[in-house]
Amino acid sequence: MESHIGTIQPQGGDLAAEELAAIEKLQRSYHDMKTELAKVIVGQEGVIEELLIALFCRGHALLVGVPGLAKTLLISTLARTLGLSFNRIQFTPDLMPSDITGTEVIEEDKTTGGRQLRFVRGPVFANVILADEINRTPPKTQAALLEAMQEHQVTAGGKQHRLPQPFFVLATQNPIEQEGTYPLPEAQLDRFMFNINVGYPSEDEEFQIVRLTTMARTVDLKHVLSGDDVLQLQEIVRKVPVADHVIRYALQFSRLTRRTESGCPDFVKEFVEWGAGPRASQYLIMAGKARALLKGRYHVSTEDIRQVALPVMRHRIVTNFNAEAEGVKSDHIVRRLLEHIPRQQYEELDRTAAKMIKDAPAA
Repeated sequence: MESHIGTIQPQGGDLAAEELAAIEKLQRSYHDMKTELAKVIVGQEGVIEELLIALFCRGHALLVGVPGLAKTLLISTLARTLGLSFNRIQFTPDLMPSDITGTEVIEEDKTTGGRQLRFVRGPVFANVILADEINRTPPKTQAALLEAMQEHQVTAGGKQHRLPQPFFVLATQNPIEQEGTYPLPEAQLDRFMFNINVGYPSEDEEFQIVRLTTMARTVDLKHVLSGDDVLQLQEIVRKVPVADHVIRYALQFSRLTRRTESGCPDFVKEFVEWGAGPRASQYLIMAGKARALLKGRYHVSTEDIRQVALPVMRHRIVTNFNAEAEGVKSDHIVRRLLEHIPRQQYEELDRTAAKMIKDAPAA
């Protein structure tokens, strides 16, 4: 089917029988993980879903919320259900880069009397890293995570040290306390796949939180996935087919935030200083793939892109002084883009693509 938007051409080829079995395992694991997390975390279903999407996409996540909303507890509990190594790094103003990555020490051989340098690994050498209050440390120390997040390695003394796989940085940030904090640079923010807003619980959820946390109880968490399982499922996510029109749809979210692009809406020109880069489009597609699988589908629709647009885009749009003066946040820009980009023609293409994939012969 031809369209000015693009051809209906799935990306990634047919899924083999063993891959379909792996997808079913992912869906079961997703529900099992939600069940395990619910033993400790009350509510926050949207936050948990976004966190697991980032996990299966091999992405890092930044959790933003006021104190007391169980951000740290959620991340540590997730690591326990996965059976992965976990380290928490409490970021403080006096934290040094070597306190995160590690340092070289002089070691003496008692038999020969010779001395040599030995690298002592820092807390970043774990599968899941909780960077707690990441905006409380100076930029020099924040930057120590950049290479680890992007390259999954640490360089010390001219040597590269590979980090264990899988590897995730899950950072927390307090949005209301700005005294003594250091905003993350744009280059580092862009390394986070998701910026997840952690909101207040509902009245019923808060009732449950107070009741459960003020009584004596023991929680037994089960390991749902191993590290090897996570790596396998990350590869499966990449094989989910994506039609061309879905990629075109995702591209619009990034391209329409750039003031120099033709067709840029007036509200972007008025309120946006810098728009999102290509990494936003990549993460929209990857997150759409993972969400489709978690929802029991083997193809990505434009609805998947809409559902992940906020956590992918909100930290990649830099608003200007006009926006600050009028109280316009990046979330407002993304929501207006959701309304601005036409949906009907894409939804028709979604239905056609879904039918083509359903009717395709099994591999």
